[in-house]
Amino acid sequence: MVLAIISTVVHIAFGALLGGFSGGTIGLLVGAVVGLLVGGPFGWAIASARVYGPDARGILLFVVDHTWSLLNTVAGAIYLTVHLIFGHHLDRPTSQQSCRVNVVEGVSPRYATTIGTVCAGSNSGIQRHEDVHIFQARLLGPLYLPLVALNYVLFTIAPVWLLWHDHTNAPINRFTRYFEIGVYPHVWNEAIAYRIQGTPPR
Repeated sequence: MVLAIISTVVHIAFGALLGGFSGGTIGLLVGAVVGLLVGGPFGWAIASARVYGPDARGILLFVVDHTWSLLNTVAGAIYLTVHLIFGHHLDRPTSQQSCRVNVVEGVSPRYATTIGTVCAGSNSGIQRHEDVHIFQARLLGPLYLPLVALNYVLFTIAPVWLLWHDHTNAPINRFTRYFEIGVYPHVWNEAIAYRIQGTPPR
């Protein structure tokens, strides 16, 4: 419960800080409210599912997630809030002391998606792949999301990945496959995760 309260307060403070920079006193108040609206559900989730263990690992990763990797944690909190609004459910057994928040339902039945420390639609067969993304975010902190977005943009407009893509087993023969089979599995964060665990979509 203590970590949940600290997490919520950090989200409120972060929202207030951003709001204050962009809109003075009114912006500060609006930012604090937004921070509460996304930080509250995230705090509830980590308390309800006992996400962070009381051991050194749990405390250390909580600190990392709420300092160096705070931008990723906030993005994950927004992602979690949207899932909860749509009636999706926490996967409490999987989340417990895992230092991540698992949501049962994903954005798409075909894919699991991880943002920050929130992983939606995963299962035991692909969880290690999703955990790589959590590790990447913790390692790179505020650089992670911009680097991922930059790679997506670059590979969309300049598809250099075509040089090493497996055209025989994964042909790019329609528009949607350009993104699903081409851009997506070749961006750096996915390529690393697939190398560690999983087979890229074909």
